[in-house]
Amino acid sequence: MSERTTVTGKGGGCAADGGASAADDLFGRMSATYRCAVERLLAERAADGCWPGRLSDSALSTAVAVSALCLAARDASTSRIRAGAAWLVAHQNSDGGWGDTTDSPSNLATTMLTRAALALAGAECDGAASVARAEAWLAERAGTTMADRARAVTRFYGKDRTFAVPILVNCALAGQAEWSAIPRLPFELARLSHRWLRRLRIHVVSYALPALIAIGQLLHVKRPTRNPLLRAVRNRAMAPTLRRLQAIQPSSGGFIEAVPLTAFVAMSLAGAGRPDHPVTVKAIEFLERTVRDNGAWPIDSNLSLWLTSLAINALRAGPAGAGAPVEASLEFLARGQCRQVHPFTESAPGGWPWTNLPGGVPDADDTSGALLALAGWQSSQADAAAEGGLRWLMDLQNDDGGWPTFCRGWGKLPFDRSGADLTAHAVRALHAWEGRMRELPYDRAVRRAMAHLASVQGDDGAWTALWFGNQAVPDGCNRVYGTARVLAAYRDLGMSDAGPARRGAAFLVASQNDDGGWGGQRGVPSSVEETALAVEALCTWASGADESRAVRRGCEFLVQSVQQGGLDRPAPIGLYFTSLWYSERIYPIIFVVAALGRAMSHWPEMAQGTTVVPYGSGSCRG
Repeated sequence: MSERTTVTGKGGGCAADGGASAADDLFGRMSATYRCAVERLLAERAADGCWPGRLSDSALSTAVAVSALCLAARDASTSRIRAGAAWLVAHQNSDGGWGDTTDSPSNLATTMLTRAALALAGAECDGAASVARAEAWLAERAGTTMADRARAVTRFYGKDRTFAVPILVNCALAGQAEWSAIPRLPFELARLSHRWLRRLRIHVVSYALPALIAIGQLLHVKRPTRNPLLRAVRNRAMAPTLRRLQAIQPSSGGFIEAVPLTAFVAMSLAGAGRPDHPVTVKAIEFLERTVRDNGAWPIDSNLSLWLTSLAINALRAGPAGAGAPVEASLEFLARGQCRQVHPFTESAPGGWPWTNLPGGVPDADDTSGALLALAGWQSSQADAAAEGGLRWLMDLQNDDGGWPTFCRGWGKLPFDRSGADLTAHAVRALHAWEGRMRELPYDRAVRRAMAHLASVQGDDGAWTALWFGNQAVPDGCNRVYGTARVLAAYRDLGMSDAGPARRGAAFLVASQNDDGGWGGQRGVPSSVEETALAVEALCTWASGADESRAVRRGCEFLVQSVQQGGLDRPAPIGLYFTSLWYSERIYPIIFVVAALGRAMSHWPEMAQGTTVVPYGSGSCRG
């Protein structure tokens, strides 16, 4: 590679231009691509130091928001209803259904909810042809009658009523389902504390308390139980549970900043005859405020704290870490810590949510990410935040040694159980602070966590992620993401020679596609995100011939993908609540920075005969 290396790009693509030798020199092209990705990442940062990102447009969110606005019957919402319905019609898949994102295959939940939204929009949309195509899709996959479709939804979600009941309620409000087909929700239990709710093991997950109250009350109004004693109990519970709902609604109006959950609450209260209740009014205001110019809604307002911690940790993985200005970003993270008992989950102070907006709820993954980022900041502010954060995280550990998302020991429903990716992230966070916060019982917590990770490793050497998946994998799971995240914990703890770690690395090598990239499993189309995650994880094992070859091929895939505009094509690998897919605009940028930076740091021998271009030189346009 020549001494002069520059980076140029069009439309977000990046290309190394350093003479003929650069085309044959993988390390040189990695260096140029890395600089380009770093510049792109820093350009995405806001003035306050955070990375707000941009979540994908969501057909499901748009559908339920349109339904809620229709049922609230506000004249001011007419233009938003019309624009939302038009967006849905314009983004119908060719097979007649809808997927969660514009890059998602059609699925039953989103198609039924969109069908309901178009029915409610009525005269406000020109969707007759779209409805006919949707009916054909539903008839083929879920039957022609309302009873058939209700059974299909219930069958898909099994015992978990967190999403099945809201879907059927939305459909019933649009005349697309029978009220008698919808299981009742015991909203009266919302009078109890989270400690008692956890023990009762009800069929909704911990974050769904607002839906339990609002939808449960609607079902009680529409179809009261025949049991006179239970009916009296529920009648008496209406007012106090509504007061609790109002107490846990954040100032933004958006429950956990989530459009679907907020819309389900608003439509249920409106459907129960409470369109003017303060909770309904604030929820509708949230929906009207979060709609995008194109008429669509995302699934959530933003992931600013999560993305900021990911970005800082990605920069630190490579040469950019020493020179990238991130102090303002670290201060943003420190300010995002919850300082009071959280009204939603009754969580103690000390954790971090995914967003700095009022609806955020502290959780294990975001707390671990923030603690990892703050561990590289030598300041009293970081120490003060970490002391509370570490205690909060350790108190959340489940009896099985793993970490759940929000609440310890709540249950075994999806998103409440211990997750391998969450557990590995928590282990890394504890290990990062062990030398500075010596008084905490790290050893026992880490030992239990590593035992848990070994116990949940698959026979093929893989670990399954909880909050990330892959739409093209039959069960929707993402074992590449999960395995990569767990291997990072083995790496940080210096346990790369442990049996589970070696089996995990072997799984990643075996899962590589012929094009050099990775998808959710072998044979599934490769993505920038999954390839970057696998490359970063395997760098620790690159002394092995198979691992080294896999990493080199993965880096080649990343360089070529970035040259072809791959930083601007995020893949929907994110799993929001209850299997709702999303993509995030800056995930590919963050993951490429982390992967190429770590690969460059681990492989100085690859630089023989080349000049490693330091961060900050050259140019990147796009």
